[in-house]
This record gives sequence, structure tokens and C-alpha cells, in this order.
Amino acid sequence: MLKVLISGTGFAGQGHADAFRGAGAEVVGIVGRTPHVVKEVAEKMGIPYAGTDWQQALDDCKPDIVSIATPGGAHYEPIKQAIAAGCHVFCDKPMTDRADTAVELNELAEAKGVKTAYAASFRYAPGVLHAKRLVAEGAIGEPTEIECISHFNLERDIPFGWSHRKEDGGGRLNNNFTHTLSIACTLVGETILNVAGEVRDDLGRAPIVEGVHNFATRRSFIPKDLDDPSLKWGESNVEWSYTVMAQLESPMADKPVSVLFKHGGLVPRFHEDHIVVYGTEGAIYIKGHYGSGALYLNDGQEWREQALPADIEAQVPDVKGETEQCWHYLARLFVKDIAGESVEPYPTFREGSQYQQIIEIIRKNGNWTDVSGL
Repeated sequence: MLKVLISGTGFAGQGHADAFRGAGAEVVGIVGRTPHVVKEVAEKMGIPYAGTDWQQALDDCKPDIVSIATPGGAHYEPIKQAIAAGCHVFCDKPMTDRADTAVELNELAEAKGVKTAYAASFRYAPGVLHAKRLVAEGAIGEPTEIECISHFNLERDIPFGWSHRKEDGGGRLNNNFTHTLSIACTLVGETILNVAGEVRDDLGRAPIVEGVHNFATRRSFIPKDLDDPSLKWGESNVEWSYTVMAQLESPMADKPVSVLFKHGGLVPRFHEDHIVVYGTEGAIYIKGHYGSGALYLNDGQEWREQALPADIEAQVPDVKGETEQCWHYLARLFVKDIAGESVEPYPTFREGSQYQQIIEIIRKNGNWTDVSGL
């Protein structure tokens, strides 16, 4: 049985541990920053080893796989140490906080010969899997366009933390665009030809609050009195909104597929978030920002809701939560691949490093043409 060591004790760390257990691996240890927290999580989850020193944990546990489930700014050193130890690496998005470190880690992994998985994993949402099949079957003719639209209306006063800081792997490109780009690629083709975009930080600042540990419960720490003069504030330095255009090469189309990614982290939606794939003979509409809702097919005349095929439904891991389902799906592929079984291609550090380079290009906001003098 393959042995797994987890880095991170929050929502993602516990989710990764469950996913690898679901894939038939043994979770032998977990590492976190705070001694009492990592001890409590290990006891709760029945993980035999708990520690705060990552290198020591690698030496003590001798894992086959490490799972990196901390914020992106804390990925680089643990992954580098794990690769040096000959471990296969499963890493949540973003891969790191910078393009150069992401590229370096991909090169190190390839040189060492270890396998990697990059968890931009909502490509495994049931609706996305269904849409991918329909596109491949020619249900909409040649794909021509994709649009990925989402508005999260996040509370502006969520406590200041890693999500507000570029150097910690925060920002909506790292934590939303990575998923939707992966979805677009799995739908029509993995080759990204061109990209252009702009970002905006429309948050400014957030209250500093002690005691926030689990990203999933951060809303419960929003201060009741935001006018309290003793309240301290942290300044955001990363985007909360983005608009990106891309062109993807598709083996199913003669021309590049145009893609629009529009996300507003702090603004309310009017209609539902959605993903749409347009083609020369029809279109596919999926409700939900990551394609987890109902799917509709248009044959050129009207929209009809489509039932999820039984074989795809049977592949969906029987766990609560769409995030958790997708982690389970990818972990299952990764474990099977390491064990020598034949599996479909999945995102690796190649995609993770590529996405990080694309994010840096978008963040430059270098796509504007000044027409004020025309």
C-alpha cells in the first residue's frame, strides 16, 4: 500500500487525506505549523504521525507520496524537499506564488523521475465530464467559443490572510482561474495558444483577526464591530476581479477556440454562474461556476436538459462536497498511475507551471491600447 504524508491541517489537508484513503493509500503522517492543531487533527483523523518539521517528517515517515495542501506561498520548499527525497507529489493550486519557482519545481520533478499531480481539479465535476463527452462526440459540431462566468459576492470583511496576499498564493487568478482554465482545456484541447487579460484589486483592506485556521470557516471570524478603533487592518495586494481572453487549439476544430473568463470575487450575480461551450451546430450550457449544476444541450433550435449518463455518475466519488469529489477523483487517478495502472492523462506540474506563467502575464495588465487621443 502506498504511503502518503500530508502538508497542511486545514480544509484542504483533511480533504486530501480523505481523498488518498478513498484511493486505497495509507496516510501515515500530517505536518502543520501549530503543534496543538496538528496533534488534534491527527487524533481526529486517526493519522499516526503528527509533526511541525517537514524534513523530519519526510525522514521519519518515508512516504511514497506527499500531498501539499497549504496556501500557495508555502509550497516551494516542502515540494523541493519532497522531490529530493524521491517522493511523488500531489499539489493543490496554485502551484507556487511565482512563475519561476513553479517552472523550477517542474524541472526538478522531471529530472528526478517522480510523478506529479496538480489539483486544478474541478475538471472532474460531473457536468464537465458530461460536456467533454458531448463535445468529443460532435454534439455541437466544431467547438468555437467557451465562456466561464462567475460572481462570488464574497464578504469584504473576511479576516485578512493568505488570500489577500500575492506572496502567499492569494488572488482570484490563483484560486478561481486555475480551475476554469483547466476546465476549458479538458473540454476542447490542452494547448493554450494566446492569452490576454486584466485584473483589479477592488477590496483594498481587510480586518486582522487572530485564531483563523480553517479557510472554510473564516467567515465566522468577521468582526461584529468593524468601526472598533482598536481593530487592525491589512492591505490587499492582489486581484479580486479579472477578465481574461484566451485561444485554445482543439483537435476537434479547424480554428482556435475563443475563451472568455470573467470573474468578480466581490460582486453579486444576477443570473446563475455558468460555463457554456458553443459550436458550429449547437451549444452546451452548464450551471455553476465550476460546472457542477444541470447541463443543457442546444441542437440549434432549443435547450433541453440532459441527464447525467449512468457510467459517468458511477465514476463520481461517493463523498459530500464538489471540491472533495474532485480531489477524490484526481487522487484515484494519481494512485493508480503510480501503481502502474493505465489511466487517462491528468494535470501535472507541467500544467501547474504553465498556469503560473500565464497568471504572471495577466497580472501585468499589459494588454491595453491607449485610444484617448483618437
